[in-house]
Amino acid sequence: MPRHSPDLVIIGAGVVGAACAYYAARAGLRVAVVDRGPVAGGTTGAGEGNLLVSDKEAGPELELALLSARLWRELALDLPREIEYEAKGGLVVAADEATVKALRGFADGQRAAGVDAVEVGPGELRELEPHLAPDLAGGFLYPQDAQVQPAQAAARLLAAAPGVEVHLGEEVTELLLGPAGGIRGVRTARRDLLAPAVLNAAGTWGGAVAALAGVGLPVLPRRGFVLVTEPLPRVVRHKVYAADYIADVASGSASLQSSAVVEGTPAGPVLIGATRERVGFDRSLSTEALRRLAAQAAALFPVLADVRVLRTYHGFRPYLPDHLPAIGPDPRVPGLFHACGHEGAGIGLAPGTGVLIAAALTSTTPAVDPGPFAPARFAEGSR
Repeated sequence: MPRHSPDLVIIGAGVVGAACAYYAARAGLRVAVVDRGPVAGGTTGAGEGNLLVSDKEAGPELELALLSARLWRELALDLPREIEYEAKGGLVVAADEATVKALRGFADGQRAAGVDAVEVGPGELRELEPHLAPDLAGGFLYPQDAQVQPAQAAARLLAAAPGVEVHLGEEVTELLLGPAGGIRGVRTARRDLLAPAVLNAAGTWGGAVAALAGVGLPVLPRRGFVLVTEPLPRVVRHKVYAADYIADVASGSASLQSSAVVEGTPAGPVLIGATRERVGFDRSLSTEALRRLAAQAAALFPVLADVRVLRTYHGFRPYLPDHLPAIGPDPRVPGLFHACGHEGAGIGLAPGTGVLIAAALTSTTPAVDPGPFAPARFAEGSR
């Protein structure tokens, strides 16, 4: 390798790639980041900025989410205010007593794993959110839920990563391999970046990047829409969503699913999500998805029924069939690492992912067990 070559090339300048660059650089590695577009030009730029523990059952993803929640709190102190970190808390609401009972069992498992979940009755719901529909049966408050401005978070993480070089507008066309099949770097139309390690943080396109190394990674796009209202007074105080959102997150269905997730922003507009459907990279507008979102949001917050929607946007979540991201080394290609497949949780899980990648690269003890996220689970028969 040339004397000043990076130790690591990261493909992808979304929030996951940026967090991996930040923690790898802080661990003493020389890092280069390359992306075919701008910073946060893919899934990150189409996200709401959710930092959630409330929607995750006890298990490895929740453990990574709790680690990441702590790291986001630390980052909020170290990074400029532009990331718009808000420790607003999440409020999960139930329409009937049977759903409250199901949420209660779900929360019991979460509490055992370290989550702060507080049951609230119908009257307390209206105290927390005065504009909520009056006929809800109850819910749970999750103080650890928070939010950031995702594109700004990615940009600020990259800017704060010591010594990181960033190459935007350069698509990686080839992964350079040595005679023994190990990683030597990447090639774009403008340059070769030589390094002993390459990290695939390409989000929804993670499968295509893996294919450049001749290996399979079954990342699929899962489309989602968000509605943005006109600026309003702070009519929504928390991140509020209906209980069926939890089931939608865990579902592997390819068909359209929608469940209201409603939250205010510091600038005034209310963001309304979330839909999920697997339609490839189809960017066409789905009036059915938008109609469902608007109706479900108005059912939760009747005050929104007459509010103007100024715009809508959509993006593609990087979906893996077992609903866990691929994080760590790929045993099929020495020097190839993955950090993709986080679906809708990538912004929330980004810092924990960065810490795991930095630990793998430096052979240090990881903060949580990386085993459940190991790309090796996709290795059998795929090369």
